[in-house]
Amino acid sequence: MPTISLITATWNAADTLAHCLESVASQTVPVEHVLIDGGSTDATLAIVEHYRPVLAQVVSEPDRGIYDAMNKGIALVTGEVVGILNADDFYPHPQVLERVLACFEDGSVEACYGDLRYVDGADISRTVRFWRAGEFDRKRFYHGWMPPHPTFFVRRSLYERYGGFNLDLGSAADYELMLRFLLRHGISVRYIPEVLVHMRTGGVSNASLKNRLKANRNDRRAWEVNGLKPYPWTLTMKPLRKVGQWLTNG
Repeated sequence: MPTISLITATWNAADTLAHCLESVASQTVPVEHVLIDGGSTDATLAIVEHYRPVLAQVVSEPDRGIYDAMNKGIALVTGEVVGILNADDFYPHPQVLERVLACFEDGSVEACYGDLRYVDGADISRTVRFWRAGEFDRKRFYHGWMPPHPTFFVRRSLYERYGGFNLDLGSAADYELMLRFLLRHGISVRYIPEVLVHMRTGGVSNASLKNRLKANRNDRRAWEVNGLKPYPWTLTMKPLRKVGQWLTNG
């Protein structure tokens, strides 16, 4: 079975971090877990110290945001497979990473992804949005589709070959990376038809109309920097696809 590394980026994440770290520590496969902190001023670092025995590396220093922290983590990890788990997120059961690694036992698979469940921050037993990703078809990108980034696992060699997150694209950095890997370079990807990650509700790109418009501009730039041309409706459909997720509770 391939080895796996996880990256968690934190900044003042004391309210949720312990649950995130516990969900990783409970996994049935060995994990190299690297935590990159942006210089938290709350109790985050005290929680990190408590979990030091299960963390492979910890870095705490100022950064340029979450994607800068992720890039730092990518430069540090050594596993054949790399995943990213934000401090607000957690794995729903101990076999998640075992299922992920089972996909990568097939040497032709370069990436995999699954479904994502958004849960209420105050009551994580309550689903507020369900993102069923579905089977991969590169044409779906042109109709506003993308995989849920927290469920996206890739071979580390892809980051070495195609690069990490583009810090100039703000909240669209993960979208751009998946466009680059899946559409521009056509890597081999497999869908795992089950929920891999639970995410507490919230999100910068959707916090206001101003942020949504900015996110839309960055989404367009994500296509441009890859030399790709979306359909006229692609970037309108991308946020509209979320409507169905709100109406579905899985």
